[in-house]
Amino acid sequence: MTVLSRYITATYLKLLGLTVGSFVAIYLVIDFLEKISRFSQAHGKPQFILLYFLCKIPAIVNQVMPLAVLMSTLLTLGILSRSSEIIAMQSCGISLKRIAKPLLVIALSLSLFTFFSNETIIPNTSQKLKYVEEVLIQGKNPSTFFRLNNIWYRDENYILQARLFIPTTRTLKGVTLWQTTDQMQPAKRLEAEEGIWNGQYWTLNNVVERVITNGKIAETRKIDTLPISLNLKINDLKVWDKYADDMGFFKLKRYTEKLREAGYDATRYQAQMFAKISMPFACLIMAFVGIPFSLRGGRSSGIALGIGLSIGIGFAYFIINAILISFGETGILPPLVSAWAANFIFALSAIWLTLTMHH
Repeated sequence: MTVLSRYITATYLKLLGLTVGSFVAIYLVIDFLEKISRFSQAHGKPQFILLYFLCKIPAIVNQVMPLAVLMSTLLTLGILSRSSEIIAMQSCGISLKRIAKPLLVIALSLSLFTFFSNETIIPNTSQKLKYVEEVLIQGKNPSTFFRLNNIWYRDENYILQARLFIPTTRTLKGVTLWQTTDQMQPAKRLEAEEGIWNGQYWTLNNVVERVITNGKIAETRKIDTLPISLNLKINDLKVWDKYADDMGFFKLKRYTEKLREAGYDATRYQAQMFAKISMPFACLIMAFVGIPFSLRGGRSSGIALGIGLSIGIGFAYFIINAILISFGETGILPPLVSAWAANFIFALSAIWLTLTMHH
């Protein structure tokens, strides 16, 4: 690495650390003010509240990283332009491509780091975060577990397994319910197409009931509808819909494949799956967009302009990306297209700005 590259890299990393730290601090303060009253009403212990916010930091860093990369790029090149260092570099025969290369390399590295973080770190911290909030702070039932492919619940002499929960219709799909004796021996097995919550109890539809005696099936019968009494609450199951957001690409891919094999519509999760790849590369796209924006301003570029532009561009990207992904989740756009469309649009904008800047 040349002296020039080390100088640009050092300046960029200092500003990147400052912006990431600032965004994380602002996020935590706002989140703290929003949740502290609810946690206090639940009589949450201070150590559990502190643990909750500590577990949230990795996810916050991943969320703010694209905006931090954009702001750091605009500030770095803006400061260098304002102090005439960009002009001095160009007068020495150094091209803009060489000036921007360290920034793009760092942005690409951050994109890869964000992707692997989503695969390894975020799923673990998210599960810990949910456990701290739901069980340790709010005191909810700890017997409800949310696994990769299934929902499991145990309630005294009942063990329930379901493939999928749909929050909008309050419906469990692919339900299997075991009834056991006090010695945990199977006494009855119910297999239902779905289970619906009516506000007071669960009702199983299209049920196959198997009575088990001495470890063998003694009787089998079909039942159209069967009400059951479980302590499983609908608010506990609503967490599952958010859990898919915390899966990595490969886990979510396996989950969508199993849903399709079981005959369920997995379009929504496919859009989220492709977004697991496209979103990390927003760091590289933001750096690519920020370079021509900052250099077009020349010596007029500065801190205020860099902050204003980064906030405007960043919010525009996230709003457009959220809209497009929602189109993919509802089937209006193909999931792959919806996940990558925002990156494609902003990359084309960066290319156009770069070409017009040279002219």
